[in-house]
Amino acid sequence: MAELLGYDKSYVSMLETGRRAITDLASRRHIAARLGLPAHVLGVTGTDDAEYRAMLQFGDSTVRLAEIARKSGHAVEAVNELWPLVARLEARAAEGRMERDSLILLAQARVALGVSLGTVLPEERLSSAARWTGQAVKVAAHLEDPAFYAHTLRMHGNELRKAGHVSAAVARLTQSLELSMEPADQGSTLAFLCRATGELGDSVRFDASLQHYRQLLERNTGSGLLFQPFTLREIELRGLLGTGRVVEAGRLLDTTVGTPSAPQWRIIERVTTGEVLVAISEPSAAADAFAEAIAAAERHRLPHQIQRTIRAAIKTGMRELAAGAEAVLQRTRSLLVPHRCP
Repeated sequence: MAELLGYDKSYVSMLETGRRAITDLASRRHIAARLGLPAHVLGVTGTDDAEYRAMLQFGDSTVRLAEIARKSGHAVEAVNELWPLVARLEARAAEGRMERDSLILLAQARVALGVSLGTVLPEERLSSAARWTGQAVKVAAHLEDPAFYAHTLRMHGNELRKAGHVSAAVARLTQSLELSMEPADQGSTLAFLCRATGELGDSVRFDASLQHYRQLLERNTGSGLLFQPFTLREIELRGLLGTGRVVEAGRLLDTTVGTPSAPQWRIIERVTTGEVLVAISEPSAAADAFAEAIAAAERHRLPHQIQRTIRAAIKTGMRELAAGAEAVLQRTRSLLVPHRCP
């Protein structure tokens, strides 16, 4: 074996007994070539697989551009960009032909796809978005990259919350917060944690998370979609409502803070504002807020925001508005190209 590989016999012996390991890709490719093995058996991409290596080279850019599209209100386009990349990576993984760079890209693509799907899918299908982000968590757990692992836990936690698994979401988000080092990452995690604890009606944990978020924002310049004064106000409104403090939520409506960092956040804020106005018995103003949310949600193709608005409208007896929103929902769904999971 040593002669065949061109290695010293003692070195080969150490490899065989586990006292040494081959970690560099060049050596693995050399061994595969000398032994006549497919390169993927040793966990590396074959040198003749130029197309796949090109995809890896530009895969990071594909994920980044898709994320930019989603954050700017074009989540459908983000999904369309991510599907081909994820399909190719999933097929490669099924063949057992994944090296570390491929695994990292697979996790990045899975979480980006899950979050994008969580933006455009109707409520009854949000569990599929959580499944994609959950698959990303499984990969990230083995990559020895705490920041990326925290990111996947954060996004998976929020998709679990949206799918109705709120207690599980709190557990994931708490773990993410423990791993997050950067203020923007901590703020984003706290934003989701405030939402989840508010939906559970846990006023103690909501208040603690909100206070942590506010203090962090006071000490650091906000950045990103979730670490912003506008987002803080919307989260506080929703949490106060969820924990039964309707009067305090009504008072908060009189304050205005900044502008949303992305189009969908204006829609989210309008829905939340409408729900608070319903709770404080101002149905006319609530109807106006809901109408604005419905129009913007149709424009950005966000069916679950329309569904939220419909539920809130029905609660307060706005049957005509709810019926009109149902028609908008059907139109929006018809515009979403049906995709099959690779």
